[in-house]
Amino acid sequence: MKKLNINQWAQEDRPREKMASAGTEALTNAELLAILIGSGSTKETAVDLMKKILADCNNNLNTLGKMTIRDLCRYNGIGLAKAITILAACELGKRRQAETPEERPDLGTATRIYNHMHPVMQDLDVEEFWALLMNQHYRLIKKVRISHGGITETAVDIRVVMKEAVLANCTILAVCHNHPSGNLSPSKADDALTRSISRACEVMNIHFLDHVIVTDGQYYSFHEQGKC
Repeated sequence: MKKLNINQWAQEDRPREKMASAGTEALTNAELLAILIGSGSTKETAVDLMKKILADCNNNLNTLGKMTIRDLCRYNGIGLAKAITILAACELGKRRQAETPEERPDLGTATRIYNHMHPVMQDLDVEEFWALLMNQHYRLIKKVRISHGGITETAVDIRVVMKEAVLANCTILAVCHNHPSGNLSPSKADDALTRSISRACEVMNIHFLDHVIVTDGQYYSFHEQGKC
């Protein structure tokens, strides 16, 4: 029977496309390893080749990691570069297991938001607007710079803010921007933007925690002022 190349498979069955659409958890070990080596041999696909190698390791990744470059190169379709790639991935997995998970900062108050963002913003001579995306425990998932603007204002597209929030699966959102002038007072545009973000969060069922204005040494919190 003629071998089908992976690019002849149904798109949802191809490892790269499957990972992009369904996530890493949806792939088997053989499929993940096939992504690393890229191609198989003239007789079998990368997935089939990795299934064979894993079978010889009793389908145990720890055993695979104990193989040598010479061991792997005995398989038709595995050369020096592919063997090194496989063992490098195994070593990274081992090192990751030994690492302590990174502590996500707790940004549950305006003071914590200010302390986290002040180093980012203290020397800016133009306004920037950032979104802080958090989980239900107020732990930061990631922060995203939404815009970089002028001395007195920066344009903010609320659709971009909400898109980032949805893509990060955040349940709590805070935003902040700086005032290079040092003036803490929010402008009418700041007030209007805060109200618009609050309404968008209500629609998306995301808790809007705060809008913090950062200056060098002080902050203004819409939440503390009862305005969000």
